[in-house]
Amino acid sequence: MLTFPPPGAAGIVAKFAEDAGWDGVVFADTQNLAADVYGSLCLAAASTSTLLLGTGVTNPVTRHPAVTASAIATVQAAAGGRTVLGLGRGDSSLAHIGRDPERVAAFEAYLVRVQGYLRGEAVDLGDGVTSRNEWIGTNGLPKVPVDVAATGPRVIGIGACLAERVTFAVGAEPERVAAAIATARRARESAGLDPMGVSLGAYVNVVAHPDVAQARAMVRGGLGSFAHFSGMPGAPEQSGPDAAVYGALTDGYDMAHHGSVAATHQAFLPDEFVDRFGVVGDRKSTRLNSSH
Repeated sequence: MLTFPPPGAAGIVAKFAEDAGWDGVVFADTQNLAADVYGSLCLAAASTSTLLLGTGVTNPVTRHPAVTASAIATVQAAAGGRTVLGLGRGDSSLAHIGRDPERVAAFEAYLVRVQGYLRGEAVDLGDGVTSRNEWIGTNGLPKVPVDVAATGPRVIGIGACLAERVTFAVGAEPERVAAAIATARRARESAGLDPMGVSLGAYVNVVAHPDVAQARAMVRGGLGSFAHFSGMPGAPEQSGPDAAVYGALTDGYDMAHHGSVAATHQAFLPDEFVDRFGVVGDRKSTRLNSSH
């Protein structure tokens, strides 16, 4: 379950999720819209015993890689090894401080460095400076796995080769998910790596409701926050059949209501697109759609 961490109440949210049968919760790192992600994850760790916990996702700009590694390793210690670091190029967290998503090359360099810190290695920061986190790995807990959130082929390839996990933000259509999987496998093969040696997943917006119109209304806010990644500069979908939808999201995205049902960009999402990009409807139809 992906959600924004509410100030002071992340432990309550996490306990609810664990009691309801969720396997894990990831909190978005978006400092202008929600509470601090790492403090919230520590509250969640203290309130749960089995729930997996992670960032969904943090970015390579607002924190130095040494700071990010230390923060997520602190959560790992509090949770007894139930933690994952979700990392992307940055979206609402950067938009609210006047920054664009990080360049792909810089994102790759950040990923290399944060992985080095998490492995307890000496990290080359350039200009003859090396740095090591002296306490990570001294408590007997496993290394925190890194999960790269990816939409385009370059970031998918980087994540597949450098991270333990890749989670696709391409919607629910089987063809798009299959293409993303193939991209990840090819990238690993080209790098001389086992193509099956990385865990792959997908962010999918799901609402089950007996009234499909209500389900669409409930899912649109969150669905738009993932769909607009496909309209960013360089995304291959800019010339596809949904180019008009992605273009409208890019031009008119309501960053002030990122992920919210109040977002004005919902108007750019036709029912037919929502039904393909997400999974909506009654319990029977959502089961059938998810089985694809």
